[in-house]
Order: sequence, then structure tokens, then C-alpha cells
Amino acid sequence: MKHRFFKLGERGIVRKGAALVAALLVVLSLGLAGCGSASNKPGAGAETTKLTEQQEQARSAQEHEKKMSDARNTPIVKAARAVGPAVVGITNKAYVRDFFNRVQLAERGTGSGVIYDKSGLIVTNNHVVEGASEIVVSLSDGTTLPGKILGTDPATDLAVVKIEAKEELPVAQFGDSSDIMVGEPAIAIGNPLGLEFRGSVTVGVISALNRSVQVGERKFTLIQTDAAINPGNSGGALVNADGKVIGINSAKIAVSNVEGIGFAIPINAVKPIVKELAETGKVAHPYVGASLIDKTIAAHYGFDADLHDGLMIMKLVRRGPLDLAGARTGDIITAFAGKKTETVADLRDAMNQHKAGDTVTVTVLRNGRSLDLSVTLQEYPG
Repeated sequence: MKHRFFKLGERGIVRKGAALVAALLVVLSLGLAGCGSASNKPGAGAETTKLTEQQEQARSAQEHEKKMSDARNTPIVKAARAVGPAVVGITNKAYVRDFFNRVQLAERGTGSGVIYDKSGLIVTNNHVVEGASEIVVSLSDGTTLPGKILGTDPATDLAVVKIEAKEELPVAQFGDSSDIMVGEPAIAIGNPLGLEFRGSVTVGVISALNRSVQVGERKFTLIQTDAAINPGNSGGALVNADGKVIGINSAKIAVSNVEGIGFAIPINAVKPIVKELAETGKVAHPYVGASLIDKTIAAHYGFDADLHDGLMIMKLVRRGPLDLAGARTGDIITAFAGKKTETVADLRDAMNQHKAGDTVTVTVLRNGRSLDLSVTLQEYPG
């Protein structure tokens, strides 16, 4: 499985692909799962229903909790107990050719996911399931089930997987990422380094909000935390002290002399994406229908042009949004819906605040004159 990590360089944070080795990024995985309930059937005799191992563990945990002092039974303990059972392991398998050129199904990597609906819906990262021929989901009680990918969205690094289970599944509750505060506890749950360490809980704080992290040409707005996030944690839960999921762990900066800088996708951004993925299998991202360059791209390719801190239109898609709005090749986009657009990432970030079908004002410079174009966004083709 292709994991991702960030490397600090002259241009800030850039994306690199790598195997599961020392300096890579990723996120969470497995948790604990499903509790059934035992029942006694009425009859002539006193019939006792045999408890499953999982029910025994649940009963034992409840009895143990009653004996714990308030000093030990902290909000972190309660949060881990509430969300842990809904965090699962996701193993990505794909067909590969061996040394003898035979095609075999091989494990590519293991990540994490969070059950968020009793029907068996699981949210995870796109990079956890990317390229998979087969998905295996591991529940906290050791049960493994085949998983079906309902939809993926590389633009937000999210995916939805579904499992069919006979027993009732535990479900994590989504919280509200708009009201979290810097300094409050942050709890990461998953299986760093593989299923051998499944259900691991690490604790830190919310280090920062609305961190703008650029990966390639895309810009992500993420929650920063110092809770330990390691390879295998991708797709797991970032939880607050109330036991609510406030983010999906997705990345960390992994370079020497850098510790405790991890990132999670805010749960408020996750909710509409997973809803659309579960219902339609894709997300209808808007686009403007143009090839654009900014200062960085121009310098990289030796293109000498005065871009006026904007984006130059190099090519227009025929009957695309900008073309229909009257834009021309050579125009320089300086603002999108009132927001400055100095880089391609700025434009993508601004477009992510809208959906296909929205009409927005795009400001362009043409022959030294500023013009406002009314642009109706279209769904990104394909």
C-alpha cells in the first residue's frame, strides 16, 4: 500500500510516496469491535445462555470500571472505551507478479478505519485502500470480514468501506470539529505498525486548528495534534475527551529532528464527503475548465511572465465554466469568490468551499484592466 509522508524543504511541506519504512507518514488502524447480547429463553427448565468471549470481556470491563477510582477512570479512559470498539483494521491486498511471473494476491499494507453506521459503513483514508483488489476488515475481537469499497475521493483522501456482519456492530459517534480548542485533550486510536499493535491508544493535545498543509498541488485544512501517529494509523479516529470523533487521522511530518506533528481531517469536513461516497460512490468536485500556472510553476518551467500575483490562463476547456463566462487565454485570475488566488493551491482551496452548479465571481486582469466574470462551476469530468 502506498503510504504518504511529508518532508520539509525549501518550499515547505511536499508530498512523497514511500514504502512502510522509517520516515513515512500515516495514520491509524484497528480498534475493538462488536458486542452481542445474550438472552435467556423461557422454558420448562432453567436454560442458561452461554456468553460469548466478547460479552465476557464487556461484562468484566463493566465490573472493573465500577471498582476503579475516579482518579483512574478519567475522561481519556472513558473515551477510549467508547470509541475503541468501533476502530477497525483494514488490510489492503492486491494482485502482484512474483519472481516466477505468477500472479498472486499479496498484502500491500494495513491501515485503520472507523465504523460510523450500524449497517457496516466504515470511513478510512483513500490512501489506505488505494489500488486494492481485496479488502479485509479486522474487528477488535479478532473477527475478519471481507470489505467492499463503496467510494473513494483522492481529493480529500477519504474512502468508505462496507462490511456485512451477523452481530450488531459498535458505532463511533461523530462530534463537532468547529468547537474544539487548542490545548484540549486529543486521543488517537488505531494499530500503529500493523495489527500486532491493534487498538493502541495515544494521547496528546490539539496543537493547532485550520493548519493549511500543501500536498502536491492540493491544499488541505487539517487539525494538528501531538498525539503519536505512526505507520498503520491512517484512517483511524482522533477523539476528544467526551468520546466523540473529531477527526480522521491522516498524516504526520516524519523527518529527523521533528516529533509530535500529526494531522487529522476535521470531522465536519468528513461528514458530507462520506455521505456522498456511501450514496453515489464519488464526490462531485467543481472545476473551472482551464490550465493555469502560478509563479512557482512558471519559474520551474522557465516561463517568463508577469503574473501580478495571480494565475495565468494557459488553455481553456471549450464550453467549460471559464470559457462560457467569457474568459480568454492570457487572462490572469486574481480572485475567486472574493478570495485572492496567488497559487493553484489557493484556487483549489477556494473552489472546495463551493459545489458544482454554484455561480461565483472570478476576477481577472486583462490588458491591465480588472474584470469580474460570472462563472457557473461544473462537475469535474471523470
